[in-house]
Amino acid sequence: MFINRHQELAALERMFQSEIAEFFVLYGRRRVGKTELLLQFCQNKRSIYFLASQLKEQDHLRQLTETARHVIDEPLLQNLVFDDWESTLIYFAQQAQKERLVLVLDEFQYLCEDNAALPSLIQRFWDLHGKNSKLFLILCGSQVSFMEREILAERSPLYGRRTGQLRLTSLSYRDSGHFFPEYSTQEKLIAYGILGGIPAYLNRFSMRPSNHRLNAPHRTLEQHIKDELLTPQSYLFDEVNFLLSMELREPRTYASVLQAIAGGATRLNEISQRIGLRSTDTNKYLSVLRELALIKRETSVCEQAPQKSRKGLYKIADNYVKFWFRFVLPNRSLIESGNADLVYQQMIVPNLSQYMGEIFEDICRQYVERYWMEKLKVAPKRVGSHWESRYEIDVLTENVDDSHWFGECKWWSAPVGENVLNHLIENATKVSEQWKRNPRYMLFSANGFTKSLKRRAEKEGVLLIETNDLL
Repeated sequence: MFINRHQELAALERMFQSEIAEFFVLYGRRRVGKTELLLQFCQNKRSIYFLASQLKEQDHLRQLTETARHVIDEPLLQNLVFDDWESTLIYFAQQAQKERLVLVLDEFQYLCEDNAALPSLIQRFWDLHGKNSKLFLILCGSQVSFMEREILAERSPLYGRRTGQLRLTSLSYRDSGHFFPEYSTQEKLIAYGILGGIPAYLNRFSMRPSNHRLNAPHRTLEQHIKDELLTPQSYLFDEVNFLLSMELREPRTYASVLQAIAGGATRLNEISQRIGLRSTDTNKYLSVLRELALIKRETSVCEQAPQKSRKGLYKIADNYVKFWFRFVLPNRSLIESGNADLVYQQMIVPNLSQYMGEIFEDICRQYVERYWMEKLKVAPKRVGSHWESRYEIDVLTENVDDSHWFGECKWWSAPVGENVLNHLIENATKVSEQWKRNPRYMLFSANGFTKSLKRRAEKEGVLLIETNDLL
């Protein structure tokens, strides 16, 4: 199933309609949906989509020739096999002199493994031939560090040639919910809390059993967790290790850093002590993980210079990675010995509400940032949270009209009452004077609100937002 990506498709379509040479770079982590996006874009177009793998150059060129024969109806091509990249690309540019031709080289990093000079060859081709044609060349890769270093960086031979680029990121929590039409609103949010917004992972939880027969019932959320995460042979059981091995030279050290953060070490010195490295060395690993968007460094939205702040907290940014290090890795021995039920009932269920509490706060901030027009009616300039040693505010915004929204998020099994609003109003008086101007209040609840709070909220203009509103 293909969900959303409307803006990305629209951007590619605009470039396609330009009728001039276009050179687009698309990249992003494994399973984020790059290939599906490109296949959607290539539909009903004169296009050659080529997916590389870990083969020798001549094997790639032979496969590319075969793929091109299905698109370009020319007798010469039926008896021709490309034997080098330069002549291959020149041939495609010639085929795009009068009519647009889209050429996609997916998993581009594999093509460069057997020919490190390929970026230089493409640079020469583009300067002499490609930019004078109607070729739409797309280089796509899932090794983020490689694409940024070898294709996009200033020292790359291809620097300055691209006419567009996009780092494809995860789907929002709301888009992720579309994968599970049979789930309740809470179950959709829990699935997002476990899998994040990675389409390939979400798709695993939307599949039917028994070879996905149309008449087979959907599995419950519990069964999906057991089948896809707590089964050693399953797709998601070891995916984190594949992800780290693909991107990083020292995956074990990075895994230790992630495990420390998942275990509650959120400050640099705490992480360093947990993994037994100096702070300067730990900082290097943290920087790489931030570049890969696997972790994030959060500071209060009130900070004037967040990059220099010593109050920053490190958190795992990817929900699937967070869940894996929180529940799968620590219980790996039990899982591999066939105790999925025990791990689910005794390790996951009692701690899932606490785990979802932080996820829910992030979802609520996403709502304010992306979907403010539905209820807030005023655009926020900045969205974040704020904390001091004595109190915490889950959602705090600075809006374009100089007002400020203060929000509290509760992933509770019971309705939220007036005491939560009173506590929020009290905390709002503790922020600096700049953030006290024109305060407004919002409450988020996973299980509704009491009648008394609803009556008071209506009188005082407090926004009450439930899971149905979020989705």
